[in-house]
Amino acid sequence: MTEQDFDPKIQPLSRTQILIGMAVTALVLLVIAKLWLQFGNFALLPVELTSIAVARGLGVASIIAIASWVVYRVWSGYRRSADFYLELVLKPLHWADLIWIGLLPGLSEELLFRGVMLPAFGFNITAVIVSSICFGVLHMSSTQQWPYVVWATAVGFLLGCSALYTGNLLVPIVAHTITNLFSSYFWKWEHSR
Repeated sequence: MTEQDFDPKIQPLSRTQILIGMAVTALVLLVIAKLWLQFGNFALLPVELTSIAVARGLGVASIIAIASWVVYRVWSGYRRSADFYLELVLKPLHWADLIWIGLLPGLSEELLFRGVMLPAFGFNITAVIVSSICFGVLHMSSTQQWPYVVWATAVGFLLGCSALYTGNLLVPIVAHTITNLFSSYFWKWEHSR
């Protein structure tokens, strides 16, 4: 099975469509987070800028990057799914565009899934599991891409645990942003040779 016939229902997107889609998705997630905070009875998980939080975020990003490298090589289903998803999203983009792949999801997804959902659902391991499943489902481009959803759910669980353990939203923000930047640049570099 080639990457092109993995899911023929999804048509390739243009660079403009990808950039607009990312911006709209980030805006929708921000609006949902803001409305949830407005009408909920809980406080946003705090963001505290400290060198320890940044170091912990970089540590979590390193764990995710190493795990991704291993899973990509040993699980063919995930490799096909990840290649399909990343080719759909990254191939049309220019190198400079990849900064948005890191920043927009790193901020908007962490604000909603860790900053709002965790306190809203009780800030415990059950909240981490529920937010991780929601995070995984957000990454479903089609039912054939379920391995990527499983991976995204596992990453969401790790990011949620980092927020739960530290009580600082900056940790998953740094981890998510760095992971997206690293994996995007690495995938594009590997597939442009």
